[in-house]
Amino acid sequence: MTGSYQLPLDPPLALGTSARRSAPAAAENGSPVLLRLDRVSIERGGKPILDGIDLEIRRGSITAIVGPSGIGKSSLLATLNGLLRPASGTLSVDGIGPLRTPASLLAHRRGSATVFQEHALIARLSALDNVLLGLADRRHPLSPLPWPRAMREEALAALAEVGLLGKALDPVARLSGGERQRVGIARALVRKPRLLLADEPFASVDPALAERLAAEFLRLVREHALTLVIVLHQLDLARRLAERIVGLGDGRVVFDGSPERFDAAAQERLFPLHSAPESTPP
Repeated sequence: MTGSYQLPLDPPLALGTSARRSAPAAAENGSPVLLRLDRVSIERGGKPILDGIDLEIRRGSITAIVGPSGIGKSSLLATLNGLLRPASGTLSVDGIGPLRTPASLLAHRRGSATVFQEHALIARLSALDNVLLGLADRRHPLSPLPWPRAMREEALAALAEVGLLGKALDPVARLSGGERQRVGIARALVRKPRLLLADEPFASVDPALAERLAAEFLRLVREHALTLVIVLHQLDLARRLAERIVGLGDGRVVFDGSPERFDAAAQERLFPLHSAPESTPP
């Protein structure tokens, strides 16, 4: 294995309506509800962030969360992952029920994974070791033993899926921004989640690379039949990538509908001071 080898990627998918609608199970087809928020209120440091959120996320759906900076998008994502407990209301998960006990939270987290904006990688470790950290909850945290061969093979397969098999042994510090983001995606995929959360995963790369990463990301989501909730600040990208857009404003949901309905009037309700984030090029 050398750094010069690069696994060929399939051609990127176009982020148009036809590609989006061929996702394995769009929300409108009546697929089962995976997550349900009932009157959920969220606080951070005792400060109210979101109030009385009612939301259903269906299996196999792709939902984009948009809204002004600081409105609570990342807090909502952390709540969906079970990392932030609601101040009030109920978060329920199919097959688990309300997340009220440590056991139910653990079961939910084991079926979830998150891709972060700033990658959240350890720069001195190799790409392979960073992906293996996605499996850390499957072995004893104090184990002095090397990673089992089966887990290493799973991590290598995940790197192959994002086209980075040839750089598995390279320290993350030597990878480009786009490659680091792919490592973060591989670390999420290796968990084999049913729920994938992504917090502005393309915000730290240039628009052209964001488009390519988004196309590859969509391909992987579709191939694995994942349920995706993604926070985006690029509104045009949200329209092309998602089947459903949820807009947050004033501590509540102010828009919930298809990309076709997310028109200029809807955008104005979210960004009344004409301070909408930059759109990606058409």
